[in-house]
Amino acid sequence: MLEANQRFAEGTPARPNQDEDRRAALQAGQNPYACVFTCSDSRVPAELIFDAGLGDLFVVRTAGEVVDIGVMATLEFAVAGLGVELLVIMGHQNCGAVKATAEVYEGADLPPAQQRVLVEQILPSITKAKQAGMHDREDFERQHAARMAEKILSTSSVIREAVEAGRLNVVAARYKLDDATVETVAAW
Repeated sequence: MLEANQRFAEGTPARPNQDEDRRAALQAGQNPYACVFTCSDSRVPAELIFDAGLGDLFVVRTAGEVVDIGVMATLEFAVAGLGVELLVIMGHQNCGAVKATAEVYEGADLPPAQQRVLVEQILPSITKAKQAGMHDREDFERQHAARMAEKILSTSSVIREAVEAGRLNVVAARYKLDDATVETVAAW
């Protein structure tokens, strides 16, 4: 996937699996090779970033790549139901949810209504990063992607057992808006 990302970053995407034959083949079902759980930010389209085609990726998105029960069930379906062999948890540069949470950590007011849930879910990542001596937003973004991966692995026996059995690799990553590349943060 990093090779495909490099093509995207260099402006030379292959744009695979996007023709009429591929669309026809997908009518019978899907068989993605990876699941990408990432932020809802409109600047982070996983299929483009990884130069993937129709049916190649199973993509799950929430603001700040925050894990909840619906996300967990969806990720488990990707692993157990679809048999993906790679799960990527991907944060990104200039994440508004991480920025807002860092500001709350420094004393700003919590956002209104249900947006508070996002901050409350991201706050432990900021706290862990600060305790480790990290102070810039890029480090917070990396830490949050890694912590969400750890949360998924510790919460889901389906995903954890797939990793332990060698059927699944899990990668925490961060997409860099400035150069369109993806950096690996941690892997299991």
